[in-house]
Amino acid sequence: MELGTEVLRRQLRAAFKLPGVAEARLYLDSLAIRSPALPHVRITSVTHDVTQSNFNGTWVAPRNTNPESLVLYLHGGGYSFYPRSSYNNMAALLALSTNSKLFMPDYRLSPVYKFPAQLQDAIHAYKWLLSEGTDPKKLVVLGDSAGGNLTLALLLSLRDAHLPLPALAVCFSPATDFQSPAAMLSTPTQLDWITQEMALQWADWFCTPAERSNPLVSPVLADLTHLPPIYIQAGGAEILLPGIQQFAKQAKLQGADVTLEIWPEMNHVFQAFGYDVPQSMAALKRVREVIALRMARTYKQPAIT
Repeated sequence: MELGTEVLRRQLRAAFKLPGVAEARLYLDSLAIRSPALPHVRITSVTHDVTQSNFNGTWVAPRNTNPESLVLYLHGGGYSFYPRSSYNNMAALLALSTNSKLFMPDYRLSPVYKFPAQLQDAIHAYKWLLSEGTDPKKLVVLGDSAGGNLTLALLLSLRDAHLPLPALAVCFSPATDFQSPAAMLSTPTQLDWITQEMALQWADWFCTPAERSNPLVSPVLADLTHLPPIYIQAGGAEILLPGIQQFAKQAKLQGADVTLEIWPEMNHVFQAFGYDVPQSMAALKRVREVIALRMARTYKQPAIT
């Protein structure tokens, strides 16, 4: 895990040294990573015409089992990056470990498209799934990092629009507070693969300083009542931990159904290490248990162990 963390950190630092976000995106997109989970899933790219604009996404489903639920997966990448090789791996791990069919929308990226473009695309994806006959009681919204932030913003938007809410939300290492320096560790940890400088750059690309007090940007400031259950996993060594803990504290004070599990010595979105790190697979197994409990189903072993 330490080796993988160092590789990720070096690749990101190299990307951020390039002249602009377009060059950085091309660099990260060129990295070819193949997980042993990939042969065990079906990956299908789709395009739909939604609100007079092309809506792209990817279906990922286990090959040899009948999915027990449907996951709307909102990928991370600081709202600016979407390296498909990496996120196809992550989506495959999630589909297999949760025995779920998974839809990953290709939402617009910053800085060309700033807030609220990403939220608008997530709402379109959610509405499209419902229009296709998806039962919201069988639907889980899951996001990592920026995608975790987007997951929380989506829940707030659906509630305020009086739309059917999903059964459950799952967040890996979500960004919860864009306005407070206290949301990040004051002394950066050497165990994490993202740095404060990277996090601040992503924030600048995503939204204006004035928008950072918007609860849809910083959900730690939101009214968190009347939302579905939210299950959060965070690493004990990640720089975003203070903000995640503050969000969970605020949610509890408001009586919201939020569970935060902190995995010692793990870093940002450690679940992505998959089969290489026992804690990653244990965390993914835990997600399936939480989903099964919410869906009132009996837990079964994942397709791959």
